[in-house]
Amino acid sequence: MSPAISGTPALRLVQKVSSSRAFMKLAPLFLPAVDLAVHRLTRGKVQLSAQALPGLVLTARGAKSGLPRRTPLACMPETSGDWIVIGSNYGRPDHPLWTVNLLAHPDAEINWRGRDIPVTARLLEGEERARVWEEVLGFWPPYGLYQARVEREIRVFRLTPR
Repeated sequence: MSPAISGTPALRLVQKVSSSRAFMKLAPLFLPAVDLAVHRLTRGKVQLSAQALPGLVLTARGAKSGLPRRTPLACMPETSGDWIVIGSNYGRPDHPLWTVNLLAHPDAEINWRGRDIPVTARLLEGEERARVWEEVLGFWPPYGLYQARVEREIRVFRLTPR
């Protein structure tokens, strides 16, 4: 979490806004495009949404096209050097396309703090997913509200450097 807002009233405000239905509808329309533009302009040094949560840019091959697809994502870095990414899709009913891409092509690349890192993605299931999901909820509680709004199980992936 960004040291600038960690544990502050600003963090609580960001969590409240990101849990709202308006955010669920509006954020996907502009947030990814703005994040990618700022990321590109700063050569990977800045990602606006990473001011609230740690973030990375995932490049995965499209499930059907095979073309590279870039997606800015919030992530939960692990002490092991892996990253956890959550397919919440802002609490919308469908799985985000980047999760479909990772299922089809698990070898991907992330840009983390300006560094390109090849990774392998693995969908978490069963007890491992349940354990990590509890950690995710402690890390960013709005994910619990996203899950409550959808019938699908939100996909959780571990990205491991290769």
